[in-house]
Amino acid sequence: MTEASRGAHVTEEPGVRVGAGCDIQDHAVLRAGCALADGAAVCAHAEVGARASVGARAIVGDQAEMGEGAEVGSDSVLGRGSRLGPGARLGDRVSVQTGVDLGPGAVVEDDVFVGPCASAPGEGVVLRRACRVGGGARIAPGVEVGEEAFVAAGAHVESDVAPGTVVMGRPAAPAGDVPEGDRLEHWR
Repeated sequence: MTEASRGAHVTEEPGVRVGAGCDIQDHAVLRAGCALADGAAVCAHAEVGARASVGARAIVGDQAEMGEGAEVGSDSVLGRGSRLGPGARLGDRVSVQTGVDLGPGAVVEDDVFVGPCASAPGEGVVLRRACRVGGGARIAPGVEVGEEAFVAAGAHVESDVAPGTVVMGRPAAPAGDVPEGDRLEHWR
């Protein structure tokens, strides 16, 4: 792999580790002790918090913000203007779209999709493997969205969502099951 590339006016604090082939764009901020794995990208005006980590080939989008100790897994995307709170963790192959707010300690397992402007700003939200959260949805603190569940766009989720369940509305209520053809093994 090639050496990392750095744009103009990049801020790198002490103890930053940058892997081969990384792309660090203009005005990006890398706080003390953070780590970028091989091939990671930190886009323009994005900030990677102290002791945070970005996995191989992952992307931290323009103006996105990762809190202290936050983690983005391999092949994942933290979209433009999105926020990942302190200690929050994205698994591998996660797609967090534009303008998403994930609070402190959020756990987002592998293969999850979070639509534009969705928010889970409180503590302790858990998004289990391969669940999908629609654009503009709001998830209350401490709520767990089960594996392969589907939260409809604009829903307000105030209690846990069972695995494989579709929820919609304000407050969100079960509206059926995720069809077998929409399960991870059929679209991966």
